[in-house]
Formats: sequence, structure tokens, C-alpha cells
Amino acid sequence: MKFKSYDAINQRIERITTDHLVVGIDIAKEMHVAGAVNFRGVQLGRTISFSNDKFGYEKLLRWVHDLRQTHNLMQVIFGAESTGHYFLNLAFWLHERNEQIVLVNPMTTKRNKENRDNKPSKNDAKDAIIIADAISRGYYSEWVIRETIYRRLRYLVSEREAWVTDLSAIGNQLQTALDQSFPEFTFVFKEWNGPRGIATLQAFPLPSDLKDLTPENVIDGWRKAGMQRAGGSRGSQQAVMLLAAARRSVGLTDIAPEIKRQIGRLLQRYKQMLSQIETVEHEIHELLSQVPPSARQPLTEIGLSPLFVAVVLANAGDLSRYTHGRQLLALAGLSLAESTSGKRRGQIILSKRGRRQLRKYLYLAVIGLVANHPAFRRWHDHNVKTLKMKKQRSIFKLIGKLARILVALARSGETFVESKANALPPQAA
Repeated sequence: MKFKSYDAINQRIERITTDHLVVGIDIAKEMHVAGAVNFRGVQLGRTISFSNDKFGYEKLLRWVHDLRQTHNLMQVIFGAESTGHYFLNLAFWLHERNEQIVLVNPMTTKRNKENRDNKPSKNDAKDAIIIADAISRGYYSEWVIRETIYRRLRYLVSEREAWVTDLSAIGNQLQTALDQSFPEFTFVFKEWNGPRGIATLQAFPLPSDLKDLTPENVIDGWRKAGMQRAGGSRGSQQAVMLLAAARRSVGLTDIAPEIKRQIGRLLQRYKQMLSQIETVEHEIHELLSQVPPSARQPLTEIGLSPLFVAVVLANAGDLSRYTHGRQLLALAGLSLAESTSGKRRGQIILSKRGRRQLRKYLYLAVIGLVANHPAFRRWHDHNVKTLKMKKQRSIFKLIGKLARILVALARSGETFVESKANALPPQAA
């Protein structure tokens, strides 16, 4: 499909011919609903409900076969909203039978629900017809099936993100407990999850646990909690500070036993989650080594870490299939959107209609490259100092540059050469 937007839209519209039966499916967990229209959006027959299993899928195909015979239509195109994993089982089942499958943005369905009957009502049968009608007018996108290696990689990357989110929630709960029982804790340890902070929470979670102790007793407690290099001048200094903070603590004492037990349980869960994350990251690295070197090369060439390489490949697949870096930006929801009318000029914003995980890691990647990659550091300095850009705007401009570089390297197979990507005039000797 051509890259220019109007050409792509026209091609999607022209793809729906007079011989097409367009089937829209409203996806649910247990029961789906399908409706059908012709190329003009005229509803054909009644909608049908079918279960999310093999018997239901076969019922759908029998219903489609009857409609094709009745209306003398030769081709079928199936479409559904891209609303989550409930769609995948049906989509792959249809794909195995060489059926055409496309996706409709849920926002398109929502905004078009009143077009057919001028009513704000909503139900599954109506949604199925709206989805089919949207497809007949070209308001759909291709369902791209990634190779198995990339789908496996995405599953692992998503699992790691879930563990990291849960780990952050545990940290917030621990911080809440400390704010109530030992608010002076953060005056001694800037981060509660440092080695000494965790050893303290294990051995002395409450100020009362430090009563009548000496700095030597505190250091011994850290050692028993498994901390290495607990002593030394730094350890002695922090032990004195911890005892002083405990003596002047204003933490709650009436619920201290409950808080102490909660801190113990949270620390146990925290360590378990760290172990799970480590295991998943090991699996990610092993799976990443099975990805073709030509797919990994553009990302490693530019200096991205294995985790960032895994996230980009898991969400985007092989970058050599993209025509332009703007397609990668659109997938991440980083394409620009504006609202203008007459003399009014609205603010240009990011569309954020894409994969949030990919958007997050492209942003973090550029932050790291600006700090560590000479070329990106020079481009950022030029944007900020010469072009007088705000730093944040420069970062997002460099995300676009990174996307174009990655796609260009993937398509050409070349190594990164700064002069080819450098828009600045050559520096004077």
C-alpha cells in the first residue's frame, strides 16, 4: 500500500468492490455478534450471535456462506474492533482458512453510531453493522500478523511491564507504611529500596526496634539481614543518623504492630517480584538471540540496550518492512495532530493513537542517546542552543529522527554514519 495518506485511503476504499460481502463483528468474551453489508453499506439479512468457540465460528461461516449465495457475492472481508485479546482466537481461526481480516478503530465505531439511525442508542447488533459500514467506506486498517518470534517477544515484554507495574505499586504501599510509622526514615536513606534501606526494613522496621541500640548493634543487624559491606565509615555514620532519627520519630505507635507485619509481607512480595522480573528478562534475552541479526542490527548499531531492542521489535516487528520512519511514529502514536478552522489555529499535539509501550520506550531511548551518543548529543545541543527549542521539544524531534534512522538502516542494511543523518553544516576544523 502506498505511503501518502490520501493514496492509502483511496486504496482501502477501492479494495471494497461490488462483489464483496462486508462482515462486521462486535467482539465480546463469550458471545460475538456479526452483521453484514454490501459495498454501499446496505444491510444484508439479520445479525447473528455466535459463541466464542469452534462451534460458534463454524456457525458464522455457514451464515456467511448463505448470505453470499443469496446475494451472489464472491468475496468476503471480515472486520472487528481492535479492542483486546478476545479478537485473536477468532482472527487466527479465520486466517487459517484464508479469510481477509481487517481492524476498525473503536473511536470510529463510537463516533459513527448515530449516522445510520440518528439515535444515541447502543447495542451489540447495532455495533456490528456500524463496524461493517465503516469497513465499506474504507475506515479500517490492515491486521498485520507478526512472525511467531515477535509475538512471543511481545508476550514476554508485556509480562515484564506488568511485573514492573506491580513492583511500583508495592513500593508505593511500603512508602505509605513508612510515612505513618517512621516518617524520618527518608531523612537517613534517600531511597528505601537501596541495600541499606532494605536491610533496615528487615531488621528494624519501626523506631521502637532501635531503642537502646548502639551503632554497632545496628551494623550487626544489617549484616544478619544479608547486607554486604554493612560497616565502614559510611555504615557507622548512617547508623548514628538512623538512631538519632528513631529517637525523635513522630511515627504512629498505636497501629505499629500492624504496620510492622505489613512491611514484612510487602518486602517478601517485593523480593519475589524482583526475582520474577529477573527470570522474565533472562527469557527475553534468550528469545532476542533467536531474532534474525538483520532485524536486530539497526537497533544495536545505534546503541540501544537489549531491553529496548526487544521492546521495539516486539511492538513493531522487522523494521525493514516499513517504507518510512513516519509509519513507525504512527504505530507508536507519535504522529502530529492539529485542529484548525478558518482563522483559528489550534495547538499541534501528539495523536497518542498507537502503542503506548512503544511510545514510552522510544522516548526513554532518546533520553539515553542524548546523554551517551555523541551524534544525538550534538543534535540536541544544536536544537536547544542554536534553534532555541525547549528541551522537551528537541527530545520529541529527535524521536522522529531516530525512527527515520532505524527504518533507513533496516531497509538498506548499512551501518550508522553520522554524516548521512546529519542535517547540520560540517564543523570547522
